[in-house]
Amino acid sequence: MLKLQRFLPYRLAVLAEQVSFTVAQLYAERFDLSRPEWRVLAALAELGPVAAKDVSTHSTLDKMTVSRAVAVLEDKGYLTRRDDPQDRRNRILSMTASGRALYDRIVPLALAREEYLLEALSPEDRIALDRILTALQLRAGELQRRG
Repeated sequence: MLKLQRFLPYRLAVLAEQVSFTVAQLYAERFDLSRPEWRVLAALAELGPVAAKDVSTHSTLDKMTVSRAVAVLEDKGYLTRRDDPQDRRNRILSMTASGRALYDRIVPLALAREEYLLEALSPEDRIALDRILTALQLRAGELQRRG
């Protein structure tokens, strides 16, 4: 019999939601950003100017969610869109200076929350956790490709 509280997919989903919520509290309350808006900014900080479809892939957000977040971020002056010279169907997203400044203010706070969570683990357990998460992500990707 399946026990939901011990079922790995359920436990991972609950943990992911709890962790995501603690960081979301930070950027929602202090910086008036939604989770998708934060993920778009974080993706742009990591990837540089890219097409929205690349942000979607990198952030695991669906296209419509990215599109809504991009519109809000553009209205707030945190990013710009321009035509892609190689493919007129695409728009290239770039972070503005104010978007970069906002991102730079949030990152240390988000990393501090991550560190607080990880302090519950020994250095060896942190290494093991990273290895375990990588292995599970690879295995889940295999299942996803199989259908």
